[in-house]
Amino acid sequence: MLSLFQLLASLLTVTAVFAWLNHRIFRLPANIGLLVMGLGASLLLIAIELLFPQTHLYGALTQGLRQIDFYEAVMHGMLAFLLFAGALHVDLGRLRRRAPVVGVLATVGVGISTLIIAGGLWAGAAALGIDIAFAWALVFGALIAPTDPVAVLSTLKAVDVPETLETDMTGEALFNDGIAVVLFTITLEAATGPSEDFGLSHILRLLVVEAGGGAALGLATGFLAFRALRAIDDYSIEVMISLALVTGTYALADMLQMSGPISVVVAGVLIGNHGAADAMSAQTRRYVFGFWTLVDDTLNAVLFLLIGLEVLVLGFDPDLARIGLVAIPLALLARFASVGLPVAVLARWKSFARGTVPVLTWGGVRGGISVALALSLPASPDRPVILVAAYAVVLFTIVVQGLSLDRVVRRTALPDDATAPGPDQPAPSSAPSASGKA
Repeated sequence: MLSLFQLLASLLTVTAVFAWLNHRIFRLPANIGLLVMGLGASLLLIAIELLFPQTHLYGALTQGLRQIDFYEAVMHGMLAFLLFAGALHVDLGRLRRRAPVVGVLATVGVGISTLIIAGGLWAGAAALGIDIAFAWALVFGALIAPTDPVAVLSTLKAVDVPETLETDMTGEALFNDGIAVVLFTITLEAATGPSEDFGLSHILRLLVVEAGGGAALGLATGFLAFRALRAIDDYSIEVMISLALVTGTYALADMLQMSGPISVVVAGVLIGNHGAADAMSAQTRRYVFGFWTLVDDTLNAVLFLLIGLEVLVLGFDPDLARIGLVAIPLALLARFASVGLPVAVLARWKSFARGTVPVLTWGGVRGGISVALALSLPASPDRPVILVAAYAVVLFTIVVQGLSLDRVVRRTALPDDATAPGPDQPAPSSAPSASGKA
């Protein structure tokens, strides 16, 4: 068995080698290229194992990967850093102007999508002769309904999206995963046998304490970090403060049973805006933002490679492959409805960029969070069905939708001057000013 250091060394080495090969040869978008190469390597190893059973390479690599708890690695490891790094670059002014849109998409949209996916999967599985309880179909709907902030932000780096639309996509992705984790917890409790106190009051308490409490906690810890940053001018200490903010906030949220994702997003938005403008010198801003960009790129690369390699340890039943063909169009249909209905209602009060519905629909990328939640499910007859369906949707959205989103944007959002400021979209503001410490 590999030690923790050997495991991390192997993973980072493979990530670096694959990233170099992709940059030199395949030239796919960085994270998508790593996922495709990881998946290709996994399928190649499986084929070698079938053709040459005496080889031990497949078994050795699979054993190493089994040492990685994907759920713990994502939900209690990478996610806090990736969300904070993404939130640092969110323009608070633009987010505030689009708050009603982002809020509805991240809450009502997730609920609509969950119900459509659950009903469709339950009916589709029955038509294929695959048994799945409706309660477990709801669990699948909750874990696959939200867009993945890591995958969405990674995709947006390579796509030129109109400003208003980018704010809607980014804001929704950063906040809907916190709501979805609460919804996942509720549906999982119902599927595994609700306790006596499980009811509307219990559900409301989860929503208020986890989502609302997480936001309040992030605001409080972010403000403390802001005051600490403002009191000194030493970039190395200020980078450490930002690192402590992320780890401390997420750990405290876990202890208090609040939403860690929402708390670090709120803290990141606060530091990325007020902290950068009023509490950091120009030199500190370069180091802090440079550090978090490096963390973001490195962890993104490792995560996408892990998603591709995870097929080695999932142990799919080939007879269940058909459910993936049902889940993919179902996820697209649910995404279209969960975007189209709120946009149709909100359009009376808020302006939307041209092509908002098709771009948000096709840009609804799922990623590591959905895989992690699926892998966290307890053993049950329905778990293999959910794993296959979740993995199929994640691969399709990242590879197919991620690679073609740019074309969708060009065809639907950019024929007119979609980037021109709308009624609630003033001209883009400049980067954080150099006010504060000189």
